[in-house]
Amino acid sequence: MTAYDPDNIFGKILKGEIPSHKVYEDDDTLAFMDVMPQSRGHTLVIPKTGSRNLFDAEPQVLANLIQKTQKVARAVMTAMDADGLRLAQFNEAPAGQTVFHLHFHIIPMYEGVPLRPHTGEMADQDELAAQAEKIRAAF
Repeated sequence: MTAYDPDNIFGKILKGEIPSHKVYEDDDTLAFMDVMPQSRGHTLVIPKTGSRNLFDAEPQVLANLIQKTQKVARAVMTAMDADGLRLAQFNEAPAGQTVFHLHFHIIPMYEGVPLRPHTGEMADQDELAAQAEKIRAAF
Protein backbone atom coordinates (compact mmCIF):
# COMPACT_ATOMS: atom_id res chain seq x y z
CA MET A 1 0.00 0.00 0.00
CA THR A 2 1.14 3.55 -0.71
CA ALA A 3 2.46 5.51 2.27
CA TYR A 4 0.69 8.53 3.73
CA ASP A 5 1.71 11.83 2.13
CA PRO A 6 1.43 14.73 4.61
CA ASP A 7 1.25 17.22 1.73
CA ASN A 8 -2.26 16.14 0.72
CA ILE A 9 -4.91 18.87 0.75
CA PHE A 10 -6.25 17.89 4.20
CA GLY A 11 -2.70 17.85 5.56
CA LYS A 12 -2.32 21.39 4.21
CA ILE A 13 -5.59 22.42 5.88
CA LEU A 14 -4.30 21.01 9.18
CA LYS A 15 -1.06 23.00 8.78
CA GLY A 16 -3.05 26.18 8.05
CA GLU A 17 -1.71 26.43 4.50
CA ILE A 18 -5.20 26.22 2.96
CA PRO A 19 -8.26 27.89 4.53
CA SER A 20 -11.36 25.94 5.54
CA HIS A 21 -14.75 26.58 7.09
CA LYS A 22 -14.28 24.82 10.43
CA VAL A 23 -17.24 23.50 12.36
CA TYR A 24 -15.46 21.56 15.13
CA GLU A 25 -11.91 21.19 16.39
CA ASP A 26 -10.19 19.59 19.36
CA ASP A 27 -6.70 18.18 20.00
CA ASP A 28 -7.27 15.12 17.80
CA THR A 29 -9.98 16.00 15.26
CA LEU A 30 -11.00 18.65 12.75
CA ALA A 31 -14.37 18.95 11.02
CA PHE A 32 -14.99 21.40 8.17
CA MET A 33 -17.30 22.07 5.25
CA ASP A 34 -16.73 20.16 2.02
CA VAL A 35 -15.96 22.80 -0.64
CA MET A 36 -17.60 20.62 -3.32
CA PRO A 37 -20.69 19.53 -1.38
CA GLN A 38 -23.10 16.89 -2.58
CA SER A 39 -25.75 18.31 -0.24
CA ARG A 40 -26.40 21.42 1.85
CA GLY A 41 -24.30 20.99 5.02
CA HIS A 42 -21.89 18.34 3.64
CA THR A 43 -19.16 18.16 6.29
CA LEU A 44 -15.84 16.29 6.52
CA VAL A 45 -14.31 14.91 9.72
CA ILE A 46 -10.59 14.10 9.82
CA PRO A 47 -8.08 13.00 12.43
CA LYS A 48 -5.14 15.30 13.04
CA THR A 49 -2.92 12.21 13.02
CA GLY A 50 -1.83 11.41 9.49
CA SER A 51 -3.13 8.18 8.01
CA ARG A 52 -3.97 7.45 4.40
CA ASN A 53 -7.26 5.68 5.16
CA LEU A 54 -8.89 3.00 7.30
CA PHE A 55 -6.14 0.46 6.66
CA ASP A 56 -3.16 2.31 8.16
CA ALA A 57 -4.94 4.19 10.96
CA GLU A 58 -4.18 3.24 14.54
CA PRO A 59 -7.16 1.61 16.30
CA GLN A 60 -7.31 4.39 18.92
CA VAL A 61 -7.36 7.05 16.17
CA LEU A 62 -10.31 5.24 14.55
CA ALA A 63 -12.17 4.89 17.85
CA ASN A 64 -11.78 8.58 18.62
CA LEU A 65 -12.63 9.63 15.06
CA ILE A 66 -15.93 7.75 14.92
CA GLN A 67 -16.97 9.21 18.28
CA LYS A 68 -16.23 12.72 17.05
CA THR A 69 -17.97 11.97 13.75
CA GLN A 70 -21.11 11.04 15.70
CA LYS A 71 -20.89 14.31 17.67
CA VAL A 72 -20.48 16.39 14.51
CA ALA A 73 -23.21 14.43 12.69
CA ARG A 74 -25.71 15.28 15.44
CA ALA A 75 -24.90 18.98 15.10
CA VAL A 76 -25.11 18.83 11.27
CA MET A 77 -28.46 17.00 11.39
CA THR A 78 -29.91 19.60 13.78
CA ALA A 79 -28.41 22.70 12.18
CA MET A 80 -29.30 21.73 8.62
CA ASP A 81 -32.77 20.43 9.55
CA ALA A 82 -32.01 17.30 7.52
CA ASP A 83 -34.47 14.45 7.03
CA GLY A 84 -31.67 11.87 7.20
CA LEU A 85 -27.94 11.56 7.02
CA ARG A 86 -25.48 9.57 4.93
CA LEU A 87 -22.09 8.72 6.39
CA ALA A 88 -19.42 7.75 3.83
CA GLN A 89 -15.78 6.73 4.04
CA PHE A 90 -13.71 5.60 1.03
CA ASN A 91 -10.47 3.58 0.87
CA GLU A 92 -8.23 3.91 -2.19
CA ALA A 93 -9.01 5.36 -5.61
CA PRO A 94 -11.03 2.43 -7.01
CA ALA A 95 -13.45 2.90 -4.08
CA GLY A 96 -13.80 6.64 -4.72
CA GLN A 97 -11.14 8.07 -2.39
CA THR A 98 -9.72 11.26 -3.91
CA VAL A 99 -7.95 12.78 -0.88
CA PHE A 100 -5.60 10.31 0.75
CA HIS A 101 -6.06 11.38 4.36
CA LEU A 102 -8.54 9.35 6.43
CA HIS A 103 -11.90 11.16 6.52
CA PHE A 104 -15.61 10.67 6.96
CA HIS A 105 -18.23 12.47 4.88
CA ILE A 106 -21.34 13.60 6.75
CA ILE A 107 -23.92 14.20 4.03
CA PRO A 108 -27.33 15.54 5.09
CA MET A 109 -30.22 14.07 3.11
CA TYR A 110 -33.46 15.88 2.32
CA GLU A 111 -36.68 14.18 1.26
CA GLY A 112 -37.09 14.44 -2.53
CA VAL A 113 -33.73 16.20 -3.06
CA PRO A 114 -31.14 14.15 -4.96
CA LEU A 115 -27.45 14.42 -4.15
CA ARG A 116 -25.41 16.67 -6.38
CA PRO A 117 -22.58 15.00 -8.28
CA HIS A 118 -19.04 15.51 -7.01
CA THR A 119 -18.05 17.48 -10.11
CA GLY A 120 -15.11 19.52 -8.87
CA GLU A 121 -17.15 22.75 -8.90
CA MET A 122 -16.64 24.68 -5.68
CA ALA A 123 -19.58 25.98 -3.67
CA ASP A 124 -20.17 29.62 -2.81
CA GLN A 125 -17.80 30.45 0.08
CA ASP A 126 -20.28 32.78 1.82
CA GLU A 127 -22.88 30.01 1.77
CA LEU A 128 -20.39 27.54 3.25
CA ALA A 129 -19.41 30.06 5.95
CA ALA A 130 -23.07 30.55 6.89
CA GLN A 131 -23.67 26.80 7.08
CA ALA A 132 -20.54 26.34 9.21
CA GLU A 133 -21.77 29.02 11.60
CA LYS A 134 -25.15 27.28 11.94
CA ILE A 135 -23.47 23.94 12.65
CA ARG A 136 -21.09 25.43 15.23
CA ALA A 137 -24.12 26.96 16.99
CA ALA A 138 -25.77 23.51 17.18
CA PHE A 139 -23.08 22.06 19.48
